[in-house]
Amino acid sequence: MTLRTLIRTLCFGVLLCSGLGHAQDQVFDDKLGAGDTVRIQVFQNPDLTLETRIQESGDITFPLIGSVRLAGLTIPGAERLIAAALKNGGYMQQPQINVSQVQSRRKQVSIMGAVLKPGLHPLEYIQTRLSDVLALAGGVAQGGADSVVVTGQRDGRPFRQDVDLLSIYLHGAAGNNLIMAPGDTVYVSRAPVYYIYGEAQRSGSFRVERNMTFLQALASAGGPTARGTEKGLRVHRQSQDGKVTELTPSLTDMVQPDDVIFVRESLF
Repeated sequence: MTLRTLIRTLCFGVLLCSGLGHAQDQVFDDKLGAGDTVRIQVFQNPDLTLETRIQESGDITFPLIGSVRLAGLTIPGAERLIAAALKNGGYMQQPQINVSQVQSRRKQVSIMGAVLKPGLHPLEYIQTRLSDVLALAGGVAQGGADSVVVTGQRDGRPFRQDVDLLSIYLHGAAGNNLIMAPGDTVYVSRAPVYYIYGEAQRSGSFRVERNMTFLQALASAGGPTARGTEKGLRVHRQSQDGKVTELTPSLTDMVQPDDVIFVRESLF
């Protein structure tokens, strides 16, 4: 295990161990909001039972009374509102209403890509940070990148930020440990790789480390075979327009993702 790999492992371990420890004790309030799914039952009136999603306007449509604004109300508040509407409308004298929250879209984050447990995860605490939700997802999986993309909304506007995970701890960039918001999406891509073949000890694909030189890339593949040479490496590199260029880099040049390196056979 290289020093860089050991550092990465330790940092991801810190992310996991610190995980939920960063979250504050203050939880999200229990008010209903747009996107939540609720089930409404009226005692002794099963025909009025309704399971529905609160619309983006904050309203639902309930039998007999029509449109009802539930967004921003607590569950007891929603029960009182529906009961009052049924009573004032002359439909019932003492309606007994039960409202239950089936699903809360607003209090979840979506974690996708190279994590151990991708999917929707609950967001229970107001100060839940990026490291906390990655811990909920089991952490970055083997082969995952050192950076993630966080998307969502802030102040009603689309939000996107690329976050360097290692910088949070290696460089003290605590500001990169974002406070998450309901509805955020975290995407962990696969780590970039390069490919090596020819007279290398181990042909195949390998992770592109930060600031990796061709000498380091060759070393990661075990170096050249007894018949190979580190001199005159050939690299096939694809540009953004799809064209492939053949290069002869120096050993101190930087490797780029998806480089294909050919190790020549020594002539002597």
